[in-house]
Amino acid sequence: MITIVGAGKVGGAAAISIALRNLSDEILLLDVIKGLPEGEAMDINHMLSEKGINVDVRGSNDYSDIKGSEIVVVVAGSGRKPGMTRMDLLKVNASVVKDVTENIKKYANNSIIVPVTNPLDPMAYVAFKVSGFSKNRIVGMGNMLDLSRFKQFIHESTGFSRDSIRALVIGEHGENMVPLPRFSSVAGIPLMSLLSKEKIDELVVSTREVAAKVIELKGATVHAPANGISAIVESIVRDTKQVIPVATYLDGEYGFSDVTIGVPAVVGKNGIEKIIELDLDSSEKE
Repeated sequence: MITIVGAGKVGGAAAISIALRNLSDEILLLDVIKGLPEGEAMDINHMLSEKGINVDVRGSNDYSDIKGSEIVVVVAGSGRKPGMTRMDLLKVNASVVKDVTENIKKYANNSIIVPVTNPLDPMAYVAFKVSGFSKNRIVGMGNMLDLSRFKQFIHESTGFSRDSIRALVIGEHGENMVPLPRFSSVAGIPLMSLLSKEKIDELVVSTREVAAKVIELKGATVHAPANGISAIVESIVRDTKQVIPVATYLDGEYGFSDVTIGVPAVVGKNGIEKIIELDLDSSEKE
């Protein structure tokens, strides 16, 4: 069973994306708001029924229902409003994630936790410390979303197929994220040889700022985060060993310790199975 804690827009969209990928026979939507997860589950089940997808989505307000979950996605908390940064949510969401994690520890202590709540990197740190789980079992979804935005800007700038594009973003899931043009390419052709430095610098800035633009226009980011969640869940469930930039606790990697931040990692059935240390230049590391 896969549980999603937080049945709002992103949680509901994540349930749909996970179901469409057929990653579990059962998905539980859990929320403190009475009726919301049950109604969302009903709506999703109606869609899945017509499509002939045999995934059962349930809704609940009771944490004890998460027993048996192999993966728990944590989306609960306040979302960004127009004009807010992710870090503006730190205090209010830290208490929410602490409470959620304590319940995960109580009822699903063999699970892998996928934190999504902003600010992502500190929330992944809270989940790691409060749960007491080994660090491989905390797989923060942040840079996977940033990567998707960077890929779209590369697609728009080159006109080349999205399927040919490989991109990488590491660091904070926030205004200080680090898109890595040196480690990005189109069909194996380095991005640096396809676009001018000025254009690449423009794409980097756009990648950092675009979430705020989406929130300004429609109030929240929904579909891209949901896809990022399901991509990580798929790599765990199917043990595909995808190399994905995820927020994980560093213990000496990249020269840092006691911090949770986005780095490329091999993601499989055990969660984060290996952190890949890139040979960063001085500006990238800074």
